[in-house]
Amino acid sequence: MQHNRTFWKKMIAFGLVASMSLPMAGAFAQTDEPTEEPTEVAPIELEAVDPLSVTGDIAIAGSSTVEPVTVAMAARFNDDGFTGNIAVAETGTGAGFERFCGEGSTDISNASRPIKDSELENCTAIGRSVLAFQIGIDALTVAVSQDSPVSELTHSQLIDIFTGAVTTWDQVNPEWPAETIQLFTPGTDSGTFDFFGEAVLGTKGAYADGAARTDALLAPNPTTSENDNTLVEGIQGSPYAIGYFGFAYYVENADTLKAVSIADDVSWDDDGNVTAIPADQWEAEEIAYITPDAETAESGEYMLSRPLFIYSASEILAEKPQVAAFISYYLSNAPEVVTEVGYFPVSTETLNASKQAFLDATAQ
Repeated sequence: MQHNRTFWKKMIAFGLVASMSLPMAGAFAQTDEPTEEPTEVAPIELEAVDPLSVTGDIAIAGSSTVEPVTVAMAARFNDDGFTGNIAVAETGTGAGFERFCGEGSTDISNASRPIKDSELENCTAIGRSVLAFQIGIDALTVAVSQDSPVSELTHSQLIDIFTGAVTTWDQVNPEWPAETIQLFTPGTDSGTFDFFGEAVLGTKGAYADGAARTDALLAPNPTTSENDNTLVEGIQGSPYAIGYFGFAYYVENADTLKAVSIADDVSWDDDGNVTAIPADQWEAEEIAYITPDAETAESGEYMLSRPLFIYSASEILAEKPQVAAFISYYLSNAPEVVTEVGYFPVSTETLNASKQAFLDATAQ
């Protein structure tokens, strides 16, 4: 069976396989040697930044999911003495990359998905060598009102709900009311929208093309917004509403919202057609309802876990010391601030990779 997997989990798995290959080879070559316990990875310590020592402005735009982290980080940077202006625009990931790679008008791009090849090409065309820094993990949350009868949904039910294959709640579960399903989704410029389409609809068969996924998710005419607070308010306003956004927005409104647990009951055949696995096969397939939280997000057990990034370019870091200082400060404080906002910190290994990328880009 082929379950849908998030992009970040694939990348982490690939990295782990690569990093393990040499030690494993050594183990097979030296079978008479005692096996050593794995050592804990030491965090890379970046040089301390004095915000008072740098001046100038910083322009940032992009993901509404990452925006709360960057805003909190900017506030902390200012509190520690930075006197320049840090402008943070909540535009959605796609529009953020347009400003960063198309217009070249921003210094940092917040993103809730990896940069696309086309966006990378646009950056190259304007002379920007892109740098990606993963700063956290999100468990994209499907949410309903506290008054909703819904608390659990399967992956296959999510497909039916968000493509309009079902339009009333009793069509999902006959025990639920025959009320119209009210959909709230991020706008098409949002990395959250892109990620949800790939993770839920898949990237095979009828949904191999991004435009097809977009058309399918917009077909039921949902209420859309690049502002996640607008989605939160819409869901809060009706027991028959459902939508999705970053985990931090759920945490901030947990007194009025419920996070829906999801069972990944979907597989794809060789032709890319979706198949719902019958409930009587779930135990054998190790399928269960999973709630988004720190443990299931980090492990990837929750199917809507995803990476959070900030992007910049080596040329910007060289030309603007204030941007280099802010990113160094950001990476040094990311675990604490990401947790305070309501997301989950990355592993030491992953954060070290981001720090090393920064060090390599700023080496004299």
